[in-house]
Amino acid sequence: MPKIAAGVAIAAFFGIWILTPTLVIALALVFVGWLVLTRTGRQALAVARVGLSTVPERIGATSVVVVGIAGVVGVLVALQAMAAGFEATLSGAGSDDTALVLRAAANAELSSALDRPSTTLIIQAPGIKRDANDRPVASAEVVVVASVPKRTTGTDANLEVRGVGPAAWQIRPQVHVVEGRRFRPGLRELIVGQGALQQFSGVAIGDSIVLNNQDWRIVGVFASGDTHESEVWGDAESIAAAYRRNGFQSVAVRLTEPAAIERLRTALSADPRLRVEVQTTREYYGKQSERLTRVIRAVGIGVAVMMALGAVFGALNTMYAAVASRAREIATLRALGFTGLPVVVAVMLETMALACAGGILGAGIAWALFHGFTVSTLGSNFSQVVFQFQVTPELLIRGLQWALGIGFIGGIFPALRAARLPVTTALRES
Repeated sequence: MPKIAAGVAIAAFFGIWILTPTLVIALALVFVGWLVLTRTGRQALAVARVGLSTVPERIGATSVVVVGIAGVVGVLVALQAMAAGFEATLSGAGSDDTALVLRAAANAELSSALDRPSTTLIIQAPGIKRDANDRPVASAEVVVVASVPKRTTGTDANLEVRGVGPAAWQIRPQVHVVEGRRFRPGLRELIVGQGALQQFSGVAIGDSIVLNNQDWRIVGVFASGDTHESEVWGDAESIAAAYRRNGFQSVAVRLTEPAAIERLRTALSADPRLRVEVQTTREYYGKQSERLTRVIRAVGIGVAVMMALGAVFGALNTMYAAVASRAREIATLRALGFTGLPVVVAVMLETMALACAGGILGAGIAWALFHGFTVSTLGSNFSQVVFQFQVTPELLIRGLQWALGIGFIGGIFPALRAARLPVTTALRES
């Protein structure tokens, strides 16, 4: 019977990871029904109730399990929330009905370069939406970086400066000025994103920053809810003139429809005068976030695995000690007719209850401390990207899965030992 119980427990454990939420809930309901409606299940509940009632008497040992698992879940959820926030900030700037044209083989805007004749050809290509005046909704853009001191450290960091055309507001309707006003074309005026305003000093309305030895005045603050909030915007022609450039880094366009991306890509690739790459902005920003997101998640899982090993050993020691201290009690129950299955299930229920408490504690701490926490990191254009940690329900559920997994591994072996221990041997143990 203990082997059967172990098999059922293992199947249920792996079901948490590979089955759909509906099937997991169905299995949980079946298990609860077995506990409540069957004689063996009620025996397991009775034994588990006795074990849980002794938790206050061994609060020191059980707190090791709860705190250890809480630490694992907290670290895992926090690091995964960092990756989720960074990915959401970058991918939020993209859509399927806007596209970005870069020089062929350029992996980011800063490494791209398009001359003016190429830019003119790109803007007139088919598939680009036109406004009420029959002008293409396209923005030839300049991207540079400026050294600006950070608020927290006072040291210089790279702030991305984007020069945009008049159509940029139609291409990115999520960008809107929340304070001050828009910059005026032809003047040395800039507007700053809310994220950049929080992270950098000297970029408030009325302040000036230096671009290539020229003073540029901040006249407004904008919000977008994506990576553009980490930038400052100005007139593309003015910024290009300040840096003595006769071209642009990219061309952002609004498509007539999402499917028009293929028409635009085909037309530009067929023109022998152009060597460019076309992708939707969703694709572009997804690629920009992919590498760093993957690194953050890998680091988070690696750290969590190392911490989980310590938590597992803590759970093993605690539950072995609990089983040893209750050896006579368990033997007495066995002598009264309790089979091995209720004993195994009871010990597992106790361990999983402690693991669940630790998981909820760790997830709660991660949500309270890190949800919405604003940080910045170096992006693909060698500039600071400001983003917020996002502790999503999916991450909280994943943290609880880890907690239950640790509790399962830490409880199964002590549970099997309790069920296999001969009654006569157990009665002689103190």
